[in-house]
Amino acid sequence: MFNYKQYDGVGLAELILKKEVKAEEVRDAAIREIEKKNGALNAVVDKFYEDPQELAHDQSTGPFAGVPFLTKSINQEVKGRPVRSGSKLLENIKADHDSEFVRQIRKTGVTLLGQTNVPEFALLGITEPVHYGPSRNPWNTDHTPGGSSGGSAAAVASGMVPIAGANDGGGSIRIPAAFCGLFGLKPTRGRTPTGPGRGRVWQGASVDHILSRTVRDSATMLDHYQMDRANAFSAPPFQGSYLDALQTSLPRPLTIAFTTDSPIGTTVDQECKLAVHKTIKLLEEMGHTVIEKAAPIDGKRLANSYFMLYFAEVATTLTEIEDVIGRKITFNDVEPATWMLNLLGKAVSADEFLASLKFWDKAAIQMENFHDDYDLYITPTTAHPPSKIGELDQTPFEKGLIQVVGALRLGGILKKSGFVEQLANKSLERTPFTQLANLTGQPAMSLPMHLTKESLPCGVQVMARRGREDILLQFAGQLEKTDSWIQVKDNPSY
Repeated sequence: MFNYKQYDGVGLAELILKKEVKAEEVRDAAIREIEKKNGALNAVVDKFYEDPQELAHDQSTGPFAGVPFLTKSINQEVKGRPVRSGSKLLENIKADHDSEFVRQIRKTGVTLLGQTNVPEFALLGITEPVHYGPSRNPWNTDHTPGGSSGGSAAAVASGMVPIAGANDGGGSIRIPAAFCGLFGLKPTRGRTPTGPGRGRVWQGASVDHILSRTVRDSATMLDHYQMDRANAFSAPPFQGSYLDALQTSLPRPLTIAFTTDSPIGTTVDQECKLAVHKTIKLLEEMGHTVIEKAAPIDGKRLANSYFMLYFAEVATTLTEIEDVIGRKITFNDVEPATWMLNLLGKAVSADEFLASLKFWDKAAIQMENFHDDYDLYITPTTAHPPSKIGELDQTPFEKGLIQVVGALRLGGILKKSGFVEQLANKSLERTPFTQLANLTGQPAMSLPMHLTKESLPCGVQVMARRGREDILLQFAGQLEKTDSWIQVKDNPSY
């Protein structure tokens, strides 16, 4: 029997193309891994191994022909399957069409086997939905795999599948990649499909792509997205192949800025700082110029602007779901955190929301100017290693307070009290670095460059100018060849 977990997606497709292994054998191997490990990891919440509709979609052409794939159960709808989105509200609501993302990845030849777990409405950097239960980190099941693409990260890092669907509205590809020792790229706004029923997700802050163990799988998938006419945004065009770019050396040494300071003034764990400093030392040995320099962005204002988006999007999402289910949503229908964000969203004024969007544009211009001097910008991906399951739960007092505030409709008072700033600091304390790229629309990636003393992965984030995924992939390919790159196969439980 061939060693399924030894190969990435491109490698499996090559084996199938050369007839060294049958696609059915690869599919069966993936199913065995899912059945063996999902009980402990809770990565997959919807399995459709034997769904005749899915079996009919299998094709023998494309760069990933016959490669097992899991979609993320939010914004990656699969026709005939529940939408879920981590919420009991949507448990029985089935999609009546494939999302454009799913339609396009089908053309690459992947075999869809199921959908992965997410926090409710993908709102958190951990994946612990009340209704579906927590996903767990394959490196240590006492810890989170991150969020919101935590189920996908756990599936890829455990060897269930070589690649899985993900999306990133505030770090939801990069945070799980960092926590699970994976490669995670958030493409430029407008680079990947969003339709057919929507032109933007989270006002363009969120984009879809994949999580992978190798850089070449990510580059190959990025090569095969096509223009989505529903997309409200258009990324700067790239004339060429991202896979070819990955296989080409950087044309010159780069000038790189870095910081390990939190943009909102909160603490950064020494392990996360060490991940960056080890990487910086390696880059200097490679001949790159590295300068300690923080991005010229007001981090606290950026965090507040991000939360204005959060509030408004949650409130709008619940209103849309009310139209689908035909009744008003109550406190008991959703998790307390979701209900609180909904209340705050209803208290956001139009001028506040528009002011936050204008700040995104200002930040984007500032970063464009910053990249005139620096090719890349490096930070820790997260400020702390993976938390333990349940560590970040709201206390019974906090849940009760939210219920009282909701019953009395005090969202506006809550917002005026300074609670927004407190919430931003508390919520982003562990993950303050990733939101910048979402609001500016830049490409950013997390690289698996460090293991903590507790043998938990710790990622390094790298950002580039809008439209320059090619330089990120070239850079990642250079580091992937070094001994510093963490291999998930080194995990004893892999």
